[in-house]
Amino acid sequence: MSKPYVVGIDIGGTNTVFGIVDARGVVLASSSIKTRKHATVEAYIDELHTELTKLMEVNDAIDKIHGIGIGAPNANYYTGTIEQGVNLPWPTPIPLAQLVSEKFGIPVSITNDANAAAIGEMTYGAARGLKDFIMITLGTGVGSGIVINGQLVYGHDGFAGELGHVIVKRSNGRLCGCGRTGCLEAYCSATGVARTAREFLEARANEPSLLRNIPTDEITSKDVYDAAIAGDKLAKDIFEYTGDILGAALADFTVFSAPEAFILFGGLAKSGELLMKPLRNSLEKNMMNIWKNKVKVLISELKEADAAVLGASALGWEAKFTAPTASAVPVAPTPATLPQQPLNQN
Repeated sequence: MSKPYVVGIDIGGTNTVFGIVDARGVVLASSSIKTRKHATVEAYIDELHTELTKLMEVNDAIDKIHGIGIGAPNANYYTGTIEQGVNLPWPTPIPLAQLVSEKFGIPVSITNDANAAAIGEMTYGAARGLKDFIMITLGTGVGSGIVINGQLVYGHDGFAGELGHVIVKRSNGRLCGCGRTGCLEAYCSATGVARTAREFLEARANEPSLLRNIPTDEITSKDVYDAAIAGDKLAKDIFEYTGDILGAALADFTVFSAPEAFILFGGLAKSGELLMKPLRNSLEKNMMNIWKNKVKVLISELKEADAAVLGASALGWEAKFTAPTASAVPVAPTPATLPQQPLNQN
């Protein structure tokens, strides 16, 4: 095969991670640069080009790259732009797909990071063989990617699927980063868990907890997890509260698209039964009867170190020089549609 590799680029507010990936989903090599240190997006792309070119040279991948896939906050698949990227230091909109394609001379496709995760899971992970599922990313925020009949849902403008901003608390809800109150993200993200911890510590002031050994404004979701594993009741109750909210939200999401499975990714997804038990209980308690015990909740099979690059790279197999139009509904690539490589007989 003349071009057996793709490049995956995951752009975060702090770091940009990129790697070279083969058709089997093996990350041959990866590296990173700082996102925010560049005064202009052009300077950022210059460094990205320099460092990625080095990586391609070392791995004999020059002229062997089929396409580049990029996952980024508020990235629009239809237009190839980043719009209202509040975590990025440059004015938006940014025609990033065009700029990167022109710099490298390689086709580029771009989507938001949660959609990239869904495509990666469908191509390489737990969603292989599934045509209807919803990816939920539980990180600093709550992201989602919705796949229906094998197609990633983008909506008419490219921004569909912001399930982290469905309102779950209509009265006295927490302020969310999006400017609204009561969003799922404000409760079930890593930052949401830390906020719950602070509220519980204040409301249950007379209850002992390992979390009281940490300055309140420094508590993280990892601290809550560690305390819960050590048997701390208040910390366990925080996970119970979080799982209950998330499970009810997933039951509501089921009504929309009847997914075969929800796939959870991110730090909170690795909390095991601390989160999963209350989540499953709440999911079934709030589920409409026709879907009870039908919808699976799975944990991502992608390695955390490679997941961001793999998710973006899966988009690279369908990359084009020109941005697709809104009438061209994107179809997530599957292993059957990827370029095939002969098996290594060694």
